[in-house]
Amino acid sequence: MRLSWDIFCTVIDNYGDIGVCWRLARQLAQERREPVRLWVDDLTAFASLNPAIDAAASLQHCDGVEVRHWCSPWVAVVPHAVVIEAFACNPPEAFLAAMAASQPKPVWINLDYLSAEDWIEGCHKLGSRHPRLPLTHYFFFPGFTPATGGLLREAGLLTQRAAFNRDEFLQDLGISPPQPAQPLVSLFCYDNPALPTLLQHWHLNQCLTLLVADGKPRQQVEAWLEQPFAVGSSIRLGRLLLHALPFLPQPDYDKLLWACDWNFVRGEDSFVRAQWAGQPLVWHIYPQDDAAHMVKLEAFLHRYSETLAAPVADNMRAFWRAWNRGDGNACSAAWPALAAHGPALQQQAIRWCAQQAERPDLMQQLAAFATEKSTLPQ
Repeated sequence: MRLSWDIFCTVIDNYGDIGVCWRLARQLAQERREPVRLWVDDLTAFASLNPAIDAAASLQHCDGVEVRHWCSPWVAVVPHAVVIEAFACNPPEAFLAAMAASQPKPVWINLDYLSAEDWIEGCHKLGSRHPRLPLTHYFFFPGFTPATGGLLREAGLLTQRAAFNRDEFLQDLGISPPQPAQPLVSLFCYDNPALPTLLQHWHLNQCLTLLVADGKPRQQVEAWLEQPFAVGSSIRLGRLLLHALPFLPQPDYDKLLWACDWNFVRGEDSFVRAQWAGQPLVWHIYPQDDAAHMVKLEAFLHRYSETLAAPVADNMRAFWRAWNRGDGNACSAAWPALAAHGPALQQQAIRWCAQQAERPDLMQQLAAFATEKSTLPQ
């Protein structure tokens, strides 16, 4: 069944929400060849992620996707067959009224945040009636088990990774391939009080090349250095070699994750991409009030590490917890053992990636669900 799609996105975390929505929109347009209209409230952030986007254009097309600026006053349009609101962003009331007046009515889906918590299996695909309008709102949860919506993964992604030439990619970034004894580590995180202490530990004790993402990570490293650390620059301090990366478009960021021996990632989009990279990772989860994010962190740690040998799992959990608490001393104490467990964690990363790839990806599951609901009487 041929569908058409409206996707609504509000940019909350600079790049995380739009990163997920853009990957989904592009995949729908390119793999299913279906009309996709992406509504974004902050085109400036989107343009940073994708240089082909014109931040001043109210309507444009990119990679087969119609991109609209979501702003006031609202421009009336006929809703597509499927309406996805990403992360409960609430489409405009005028658009909801147009949905209610449509025949047949669109399938309305709230694409929720990714979680490894058990409870999402019971809520996945549940419907909720709108309090005023004749519309049903369905909840769709990405996840890591067959009872959830899976993960975003483009067709051929793992084949592309297998054919990837690491040295050529690094040379294009102006980086010489490191020696085997000098691990290559990517750093993408929120502001983290643990980072300065960990940098100091690496500086004094670890032979390591750190590729620092632009934005908050580079700014925090620059503050620790107490000297300029401009995009494109490199600084060696003792055994630590630092590179300040330019802002990378999504396809190049994926390659960066493939190239590195360790990946520090944050939020949701880079977290998922690091899992497809098949390399050891450290996740900085988006902080929430009352430490609610730590429950989500523990849920993933349990699933991801349950097949690891006890010493490896214990050390991985210790470092991730310390990193997310912002405890630099605990991170520094846990890092040597974590680095020593690198080979075991890489094997686990490869196993986990293969296990997740056995299931249909998020886009395929969304399309199957929307097709099923579209054929039901309204």
